[in-house]
This record gives sequence, C-alpha cells and structure tokens, in this order.
Amino acid sequence: MAQFEFDRDEVEGVLSGRFYSQRETTPTTTETRDDKPTHYKVICISIYNDDLEHLDELVKALKKRGMTKANRSALIRAALQQVDLDRVPRGI
Repeated sequence: MAQFEFDRDEVEGVLSGRFYSQRETTPTTTETRDDKPTHYKVICISIYNDDLEHLDELVKALKKRGMTKANRSALIRAALQQVDLDRVPRGI
C-alpha cells in the first residue's frame, strides 16, 4: 500500500472552507457581468389557485394540439394581445 502525506495547511483550508472561497466565482469583466437579457423581465404576480389550475389546463390543451412550446407565460402573453379594454369588468 502506498503512503500518501497530506499538507496540513491545505487540509485545514479545505475543511474550513477557505480553500474554496479563494477561487474566483464571479465574472471578472464588465462585459460578462452586464450580459443579461434586456428583452424581458422576470416578475412575480399573485394568482388564485383556481386560476392557476385553469391556466395549466389551457397549457396542457395547447400541448395536446401540438404546440409543444406552450407554457404559462406564453399563454399569458397571447391573452394580453387579445384584451379588449372596453370589455374588461369594472370590478377588477
């Protein structure tokens, strides 16, 4: 059996987490840090469970019709394009 000796400082560094924290994990140039999409934003909205279930059922129906890329956000975007503001209920 071969003998292998570890460097004590390196072992302690690994065990304490110092070893890994020394490595660069963030982008180093402004170009890579600012390389975020600008054509959309991620948002958070509240939606009732029943409405979410309805939305998911509509997405499933679209997928069954062969629209394999259908998803919640795509369906919401399609619905927004068809909104007639004159027909929106007053109590919303």
